[in-house]
Amino acid sequence: LLQTSPPRPRPGNMYDGAEEPIDDGLGNSSTSARLSTTFGRRLQYYLDKAAPHTGARWAGAAALTVLYCVRVYFLSGWYIVTYGLGIYLLNLLIAFLSPQIDPEMEGPTLPNSREDEFRPFQRRLPEFKFWYSYVKAFLTAGTMTFFSMFDIPVFWPILLLYFITLFVLTMKRQIKHMIKYRYVPFSFGKAKYKGKDTDVGGAGDGRDK
Repeated sequence: LLQTSPPRPRPGNMYDGAEEPIDDGLGNSSTSARLSTTFGRRLQYYLDKAAPHTGARWAGAAALTVLYCVRVYFLSGWYIVTYGLGIYLLNLLIAFLSPQIDPEMEGPTLPNSREDEFRPFQRRLPEFKFWYSYVKAFLTAGTMTFFSMFDIPVFWPILLLYFITLFVLTMKRQIKHMIKYRYVPFSFGKAKYKGKDTDVGGAGDGRDK
């Protein structure tokens, strides 16, 4: 019997048909990743530059607030967006006024008398993060006012009354918490107590007698 060996594949023709290039999207993903990294670094650079200028930052935030309110007033719509914005800002405010460690859970962490060591008030939400979240919230809400899909018809006085009630009850509970654990959500620098002056000369005279 004659044994026939299988035909050897010719070089460059391992598979039937032409080989098609595979597009796995790595080029597009790497480009988007580079753009995202560049944008993130640039944004962080400007945030670091703006961090020391507290007054200027909040002045800009106030101007942004006025622009948003004027836009919503003249458009007479997007009340649901504004209501959601108000609820979000209320949560930010509560976190800004609350201590980082809840004394109700961890015990008192602030000094209650002159003998206690001075510890500055540490917020659950720092001032800079509060400002940054505040600005982002208004920019997001302002962008949503350009899309009619977010303009849901609603009777806005009901939303306003509900928000005022929620604000009063939340702030009342926060103030009670502050009074109960005797803390103020602001630090004005380290307290300085005057000690008794030691009269070295007088002490020496007493020893000489």
